[in-house]
Amino acid sequence: MKLTKIALSDYHYDLPADRIAKYPKEKRDESKLLVYREGEISNTVFKEIPTLIPDNHQFFFNNTKVLPARLYFKKETGAIIEIFLFNPVAPTAVISEAMLVKGEATWSTTVGNFKKWKDGQVLETMLNVNGQDVLLAAHIEDREKKLIRFEWSDKALPFVDIISSAGETPLPPYLKRKATEKDKTTYQTVFSKNDGAVAAPTAGLHFSEEVVQNLKGKSIPINELTLHVSAGTFKPIEVENAIDHDMHYEQVIVTKANLEALISGKKNIAVGTTSLRTLESLYWYGVKVMKEGENAPFDIKKLEPYNYEESELPTREESFKSILDLMIKLDKEELAGVTSIFVFPGYKFRVIDALVTNFHLPETTLVLLIAAFIGEDWRKVYEHAMDNDFQFLSYGDSSILFPKQ
Repeated sequence: MKLTKIALSDYHYDLPADRIAKYPKEKRDESKLLVYREGEISNTVFKEIPTLIPDNHQFFFNNTKVLPARLYFKKETGAIIEIFLFNPVAPTAVISEAMLVKGEATWSTTVGNFKKWKDGQVLETMLNVNGQDVLLAAHIEDREKKLIRFEWSDKALPFVDIISSAGETPLPPYLKRKATEKDKTTYQTVFSKNDGAVAAPTAGLHFSEEVVQNLKGKSIPINELTLHVSAGTFKPIEVENAIDHDMHYEQVIVTKANLEALISGKKNIAVGTTSLRTLESLYWYGVKVMKEGENAPFDIKKLEPYNYEESELPTREESFKSILDLMIKLDKEELAGVTSIFVFPGYKFRVIDALVTNFHLPETTLVLLIAAFIGEDWRKVYEHAMDNDFQFLSYGDSSILFPKQ
């Protein structure tokens, strides 16, 4: 595909502050659901979604779990230093492994009140972990890169236990409120199990256990994969030509069972843009395996999908079979990689046939993705949501999008 300019201003809409949901619905599945199918729009309640799914479709959910990634330390002067965890650096950069590190860990962060934290000064806080007192200390490893090294006194405890005791739920900045105890539950999906995200895959927040059981009752397959949502998801586009935006990397984990499901011939519904990014990235990894062999890195660059001619690309089944054959050869049950794939208008979707998603901020990578998926009708969808009193963003209402064939 020949890349052209993507004018960011073309993806603007007015979002009044009172349309941003600051708190979730009392019941997850009582949110509104906008249904876009073949260009037509209708409204219902989210708990009715099992009745809307055609035969031969299957769901893919992101089972990442949000870390309590916001840590606070109090200096002797009374100043509060806030440390927000981004990505692990040492002794491993793999998030699933970093959760199990014991005794010491270094993370890339952002730090609030950083000027009041002097080099060489150690910040400490006492935690109660499983009924035991544990001292957590923070050191500045690299001020410019904002690398912070943590040490804790009980060397038998994994890092996930430390931050579970010390951290606060990292609500999105646009909610403009402090996290409450209730957010620890409401800002997790019913599928959350793999610690590592600093933001929830919010499309999944609407699914209750009852909805899941109703889907299973209709024999609609449910698959789980993992993309650890990074703080880069909140990074605004600051250039008029959106293609020049610096996309963030995120870690993904897929299983052999995922690949077998993808080869089954069913149509695929991604629950959230994170599941969509994972599955589309997986297709491009299969392309690399077919072209470069088994040593091809699972590292999908921002514009990598736009570098191929259509005639040289395999079908989704061929791509996924190449990965599955490789996993069988290497005796692997799961596969980890990274992606910074940038989906914007002009992208041809290889894997996803429908999408469950919330309503996103204007002029963001997520609105560009929606515009890529349903074309100019994205404006019609957002105007309908605005005219029908839908709530927007993480704790807002939902949509299911079936693009025109």
